[in-house]
Amino acid sequence: MIESHLLAWQKTCRVKDIIPDTGVAALIEGEQIAVFRTSSDQVYAINNHDPSCRSNVLARGIVGSFGKELVVASPISRQHFSLTSGKCIEEKILSVKSYQTKVDKGWIFVALNKELNS
Repeated sequence: MIESHLLAWQKTCRVKDIIPDTGVAALIEGEQIAVFRTSSDQVYAINNHDPSCRSNVLARGIVGSFGKELVVASPISRQHFSLTSGKCIEEKILSVKSYQTKVDKGWIFVALNKELNS
């Protein structure tokens, strides 16, 4: 059996629906995903679940930077998670899944990995 992965792009919301430097939560195929828009209209997506407090809250966090790293600060634990990699800045053993994003005709798409078995 050969396993391979396919990116399944999911239409999520319009860019204009997210206020710059904030995020929204989206339920995509049963996964809570936090989708963020920066002031320069870049979009990022990470898992919404904060592993340090075990709550789905990252979409409500504060977007900013930690050094050169673009991050979201959890509104509960105050841990900073990279918007590009999902890694926690303060506790290296913590991380959340990050997702590829793209914008097409004003819509944000989030890529989920799908396994193909053949």
